[in-house]
Amino acid sequence: MTTVTTVPLGTTGIRVPNVVLGLMRIESMSDEAVRELVETGLDAGIDMVDHADIYGSELHACEARFAEAMQLTPAQREALTIQSKAGIVKDGPYFDFSFDHLVSSVEASLRALRTDYLDVLLLHRPDALVEPDEVARAFDHLESTGKVRAFGVSNHTPGQIELLRRSVRQPIVANQVQLSITHSPLIAQGVAANMAGEDQSIVRDGGGLVDYCRLHDITLQAWSPFQAGFFNGVFLGNPDYAELNAVVDRLAGAYGVDPIAIATAWITRHPAGIQVILGTTNPDRVRAAADGSDIPLTRAEWYELFRAAGHIVP
Repeated sequence: MTTVTTVPLGTTGIRVPNVVLGLMRIESMSDEAVRELVETGLDAGIDMVDHADIYGSELHACEARFAEAMQLTPAQREALTIQSKAGIVKDGPYFDFSFDHLVSSVEASLRALRTDYLDVLLLHRPDALVEPDEVARAFDHLESTGKVRAFGVSNHTPGQIELLRRSVRQPIVANQVQLSITHSPLIAQGVAANMAGEDQSIVRDGGGLVDYCRLHDITLQAWSPFQAGFFNGVFLGNPDYAELNAVVDRLAGAYGVDPIAIATAWITRHPAGIQVILGTTNPDRVRAAADGSDIPLTRAEWYELFRAAGHIVP
């Protein structure tokens, strides 16, 4: 089995796998099925898992399901990188980056996960009412009490990160964003910059998010890496993306891998060192995606996939 490649986690000095096991769909799985899923990932070198307080039918449900199924020993816990997220309030819905909400959410995550600390905490989507000093106070408390070791964000623009950085003492080590071959405005806009009249040239990320994160040593994490768009189904095997799938299938044959590995490789090939967050609960798909961790797509192949997805290459 493939052992996935590792990338730096921001400025922490820690290296993490460039394929991560996302656990937002495990609530109804049996103990045995959860263990098989996680162990399949571990066998491939995927020793990082991604959670959030809102994953599941109730708050912290997936975190609790993970802990109950895995029954981690202290050594097993230490060998894992556990990331969770806080800041979304389902009732409403709305966002809350206040000191009280962030601290209470993390403490509930720790109880659910049956652990003393999170390796990484992400602010889950931007809060329009954010008060950076409150976030800074929460981060300081969580760090000083040993409850969180590193901090990041999700779906944040460069300006939103800069606003936080003015108050927050800890480095922002990660930014989790939606990214796939077909949903890639973060990358596609820069390719079509200065092309009047082209939708692809419109800035939607606050301006150069990928470049900003590279410049500031912030690790990008790609969620929904196989989604065609914003929660509207996958592109793999989708007849609406016949041209793209023809290229994916041809390259999969050439490299001797499953098509999901090519979709993974399109992201991991980028020099930003982007992590792919898997959402599948199927161990076979985890194995297949892991094969895309270090496929050396050529520039010609990467851009062929990009064009086949409908993006402009001037």
